[in-house]
Parts: sequence; structure tokens; C-alpha cells
Amino acid sequence: MTEKIFRPEQARVIADACEKHGVEYLFIGKGGANLLGYPGATQDVVLFPRKTRDNGRRIVAALTDIGFALSDADQAEIVDGKDFVQISSGPFDVDLVFAPDGIESYDAAARNAVRVEKFPVMSIADIIASKRAAGRKRDLAELDLLEAFRQAYEASKPGNAG
Repeated sequence: MTEKIFRPEQARVIADACEKHGVEYLFIGKGGANLLGYPGATQDVVLFPRKTRDNGRRIVAALTDIGFALSDADQAEIVDGKDFVQISSGPFDVDLVFAPDGIESYDAAARNAVRVEKFPVMSIADIIASKRAAGRKRDLAELDLLEAFRQAYEASKPGNAG
């Protein structure tokens, strides 16, 4: 049975395995916002991987190392870069989103991304844009809180007069 709440330790496990296998990816969604300091809770790790077959194979290797039991179908979807792959066959749930709503491309998101410790994280502005574009009720309900966090986060960055 997988754990149903995102914890920073899960991000460390993912980051270590992805680094070992050379996976290109970003933490996104509410878990990404959590890594930036946002206080809300979420249930899963959500990653935005670069969509190439080689990167997909590296993701399969990384997830297998962590202890995910990936079916042949799971592996094929990952290597092929299916838009959304939900994986719950390991120590925690992971969603791979190869085409997040509202995001032009992996390269565009990577240019705006930030690194928090060892974690490559989609920018808070892009996380908000993606949640807004997805239009899910639970995301829309939280947009005001995420916007307030974005303003405080950006004001706290060095070089901002605040």
C-alpha cells in the first residue's frame, strides 16, 4: 500500500534516483510548490520529465531502483512519453506529466525553473499557470493562496526591493 501524502523525503528519494540515472525532470504541482515553501498538503509526487525516449528509459530505471514494480504497459507509456502516467506500484504515488496544461514546453519551463537544494522545481508562476489552465475545481479553489504565496516568495528573493 502506498503512502497518500507528499513528504520531502519522497522528493529526496526521487531526486537521488533521477540524478543517478541522468533523468531530466522538474517537480511540479502542489508538491513543487511545497518544495518552494508553500504550506499546503498534497497526496503525490508530480514530475514533468523531458519527453524523449532516452529520458523515458532513464525514468524507468530510476523508478525501478526506488522500488516501483512497473508493468510492461507502464514502461511503454513512460518511454513513449504518454501525456499523463499515474504510478502507484511503489513506496508512494508518482504522477508523470509529460504535457502539463498551460506550459509551452519542457525547455520553457526549465528556463524558468529554480533549484531548491537538489530539487529542480518548476517556477511558482508556471505552477500557477498550469493549475489555472487545468481548470480543476480543487486547483481553482487554491489559486488565490498560491498567488499570495508567489508574491511573498518573489518578494523574498535577493535583489527585490520588497
